[in-house]
Amino acid sequence: MTSSKPVVAIVGGGFTGAVLAIHLAKRYGGSKAVRIVVFEPRDRLGAGLAYSTVEPTHRINVPAGRMTVYPDDPESFLRFATDAGVFEQDRDVFAKSGLPYPRRSVFGDYVTAQITPYLHSGVIEHRRTSVSAIEKATHGWLLRGVDGSTVSADVAVIATSHPAPMLPSAFAKVKDHPKFIADATRDNALDTIEANDRILLVGNGLTSADVIATLNANGHRGGILAISRRGLRSRGHAASDQEPFGDFLSPPSVRASDLLHRVRIALRQAQNAGLSWHAVLDALRTQGQQIWQALPVAERRRLARFVRPFWDVHRFRIAPQVEHVLDEAIKTGQLSIRAGSVQTAALAGQGFDVRLRDKGNREPSPLHVDAIIVTTGPAHGGILRSQPFLDGLHDAGVLSTCETGLGIACNLNAVARDQRGMAVPGMFIAGPLARGTFGELMGLPQVTEHAIFVADQVADYIGLGTTPDWHKQAS
Repeated sequence: MTSSKPVVAIVGGGFTGAVLAIHLAKRYGGSKAVRIVVFEPRDRLGAGLAYSTVEPTHRINVPAGRMTVYPDDPESFLRFATDAGVFEQDRDVFAKSGLPYPRRSVFGDYVTAQITPYLHSGVIEHRRTSVSAIEKATHGWLLRGVDGSTVSADVAVIATSHPAPMLPSAFAKVKDHPKFIADATRDNALDTIEANDRILLVGNGLTSADVIATLNANGHRGGILAISRRGLRSRGHAASDQEPFGDFLSPPSVRASDLLHRVRIALRQAQNAGLSWHAVLDALRTQGQQIWQALPVAERRRLARFVRPFWDVHRFRIAPQVEHVLDEAIKTGQLSIRAGSVQTAALAGQGFDVRLRDKGNREPSPLHVDAIIVTTGPAHGGILRSQPFLDGLHDAGVLSTCETGLGIACNLNAVARDQRGMAVPGMFIAGPLARGTFGELMGLPQVTEHAIFVADQVADYIGLGTTPDWHKQAS
């Protein structure tokens, strides 16, 4: 290592990577005592997949007053949106509750605005490329970019997102059809859909809700059948603000069955108190990391396997504007929701012949549709094979999948754990990929707090970087 100051390389410049870089720079007072390099192929930092969407129907899922890069300044985004004229320019921004739900792109603009001064000053460097490989070096890591560039870093932080959904095997024979859409998050992904197309929507979470809202805005009139294994749909927000209800930490449960029993009791108590289920889920969310970490690994696996789909549709709520679109589509009969799975799919004329098996029914039923859109969740099981640099680190024994299968293994300091279970000095896991260790780590407030936590861990690891030999002292 020849640098006279520590180098931190952050792989992934979406929301997690940007917030981590911002708070690491703030930790050093915006000075150049540390070099921060963010690898991100997109043109700007901070937006990522979620907030770079250009669809006007895609809105943040919580009121603007709860979205911020700075936990000690909760109104930061509200001020930004006000100054940008968002509330005057977007006639649908306010829900019936009076709370604002701006478009997601506005929040992406906000995060970008927060990191831009550090980019201009040179404290943070944006490498507009993906990482092809990360290799162990004498005093840290060597990162290779797809563009051929290299960076020698003392610390590497993996802040990438979950991998894209894995294509269900039933669709192997139809995947090249222009009206088979395997990734609905791509820009202009729905351009091939015509107004009267009958659509099979595979998956029924947040992405599914986005797709339906976009189709509605585009004037789509055809029938939509949304299927998922359990037939669940994303839920909306409570009609009015409620305080979290329920204590699940006194004492914490050590069995998943006991936790679920306590949740059911709290739901009944909340109803008797005139509260909705939202209050109980909010209590679970705020206590989520402590609840998760008190459970043995086997119990975490049980929750991840059997309960996560139910948790996700209640925890990750859709904006009221989007909920209204779904409710109206169900009311008019345009949208129907079924619990089931696709057994086979074949080309038939200009569309598809599909055989569906409903939950609880052994015999599949036939269905003909004009288009198929896949909106299933991330391919958790394929995380370490999803990108070449992760694949290489896995083959080298440096990274391993966490025991729950939800992310990359790390310890409670966010330091990666290798395939022997040992901490990997100088390599950190930030954001949702650390979910298997930390628990509730998908909502924006939790991701923000965790990014700040990782920034503090990185700063503690590298020290102040005041002398050329700092890395020897920290080793």
